[in-house]
Amino acid sequence: MTDRNSLLCWLLLLTALLAGPFSSVAAAEERQAVIFMYHHFGVEKYPSTNVRLAQFEAHLDYIAANGYQVWPLQKVVQYLRNDKPFPARVVAITIDDAYTSVYTEAFPRLRARGWPFTIFVATDGVDKHFTALMSWAQMREMQQHGASFANHSASHDHLIHRRPGETDVAWLARLREDIQRAQRRLKEELGSAPMLLAYPYGEFNTALAELVAGLGYTAFGQQSGPAGLGYDFRALPRFPMSERYAEMDGFRTKIASLALPVLSAEPWEPVIDDANNPPRLRVNLGASDARLGQLGCFVSGQGRVDVEWEDRGTRRFAVQASAPLPVGRSRYNCTAPSSQKGRYYWYSHLWIH
Repeated sequence: MTDRNSLLCWLLLLTALLAGPFSSVAAAEERQAVIFMYHHFGVEKYPSTNVRLAQFEAHLDYIAANGYQVWPLQKVVQYLRNDKPFPARVVAITIDDAYTSVYTEAFPRLRARGWPFTIFVATDGVDKHFTALMSWAQMREMQQHGASFANHSASHDHLIHRRPGETDVAWLARLREDIQRAQRRLKEELGSAPMLLAYPYGEFNTALAELVAGLGYTAFGQQSGPAGLGYDFRALPRFPMSERYAEMDGFRTKIASLALPVLSAEPWEPVIDDANNPPRLRVNLGASDARLGQLGCFVSGQGRVDVEWEDRGTRRFAVQASAPLPVGRSRYNCTAPSSQKGRYYWYSHLWIH
């Protein structure tokens, strides 16, 4: 009996030791979810917005094989809005523009896995029966199998641009009508539409962002990084997935990324002119296990730039490109390794010149 009892004790201990790490992982809480953004699938004539089918399938296989949970975007937003920690390894899949390859290529692959996904639709093009876009009938079919559809404006214009002679009041009135028209068409055709909006081209400024927030939307840009608790609902980040940035080495780093705890980033306004180019960004961070001594910041097209610590005690730093930013969209990307092996904190700030 003694030998049997000893053996039983050792088995129970071994079971506890084996179960311990798994249980702690399963119960782990994190302060972010990773949101991916796609456009075209297997349409190689658009490499800047296309993901090759082999790349996309590798992404899905990796998600499935490594214990990630694919959540509806609305659920991710609900957690962010309620400042509620996420379980470990939460991702969401979003797709902009409702191109036909979403229906022919992405939909069958996502449906086979039973995973939810959100498509941001610019409704004017659908109403005009543009051949590059899905139809309302196709969207209704997809809606029965895990797809949700949200606002990408009606026009898909560069919304921050004013028309010749257009006043601020007239510009904001036009944008309001554009956004509300899209939301109305989504509801008319699909029965409902969440209060989510993705900026066309990922472009926004403070006035547009405040209009969108005032209408009740949670908005998304195209600046990279995970969406973290405490982040600004006027422009939450997503990781763009296109051919150049969709290879597996980068994908593995991005899906495991942590939200750098940004308490403030000034200026928040992304639009710059010649007078403040290159812009100086000042960031104040909250506490985390980020190894800030290894914080690195990178500028689109310029590579790594120096980080200036204004106050290490309060974790306040500044970064500025070494040369003026070109016309168009640029980003400052800042990363720092975590104490968790292979994981990096990540923050991206958009500039538009």
